[in-house]
Amino acid sequence: MSNDRALFDYLLRLADSDLVLAQRLGEWVGKGPVLEEDIALTNVGLDLIGQARLWYAYAGEVEARYSGGGRAEDQLAFLRDGDAYRNLQLAEQPNGNYADTIARQFYFDAWHLRLLHALTTSRDARVAEIAAKAMKEVAYHAERSADWVVRLGDGTEVSHGRMQSALDDLWPYTGEMFAVDAVEQQLIDAGVAVDARALEASWCEVVAGVCAEATLTMPAGAWMQGAGNRGGKQGVHTEHLGRLLAEMQFLQRAYPGAAW
Repeated sequence: MSNDRALFDYLLRLADSDLVLAQRLGEWVGKGPVLEEDIALTNVGLDLIGQARLWYAYAGEVEARYSGGGRAEDQLAFLRDGDAYRNLQLAEQPNGNYADTIARQFYFDAWHLRLLHALTTSRDARVAEIAAKAMKEVAYHAERSADWVVRLGDGTEVSHGRMQSALDDLWPYTGEMFAVDAVEQQLIDAGVAVDARALEASWCEVVAGVCAEATLTMPAGAWMQGAGNRGGKQGVHTEHLGRLLAEMQFLQRAYPGAAW
């Protein structure tokens, strides 16, 4: 595989995770537990969409370099089938109750912040530039979701129980964040991508610290979905992604080329 072809796939992994998680957060609009949270979740989702657009735009340029015909942002976002998506399986998991949403966000944010920080030193100047820009927003995301884990975990008996269950249930999907396959290894060797394995210790330290402050038990020892390089980054998804895409892609599928 050429470096450009590998880079295209890697950029989709970054963009797709942002977009799919943003779509999930958008499902809370008008349904947040309090007005402030309704607005906050929407803003986090909008940040992720903005980041996804930057990754998609660059992916289209890279695709044009190796194929002669790069796709635009909307084509990449709305006109691919599920098995062409490269998002983490964690990002596509349903919202569930508010603790489930917070646990998903907390796991993702803690990883996302470390990933972007490492990508700021990429030998690909465009990757480094996008990562540096996105980091400023994700630092807030990570602080916010960690704070909510503490608030729910160290809250009432009900909120504590729901937060613990949410962390336990989503834990198996975190392994994929630190799995490295041939595509990523090729770009790691080229100095373009991040060796995700090097992020795991720092991520675990943060998760453990927040769980301790929240009087929660950090999950451990569970089988890790996607850790064997058969996860969302390779186009293997849960049944939830198809339903999400059916809603997200409806307008462009029903009315090709539609524009506001």
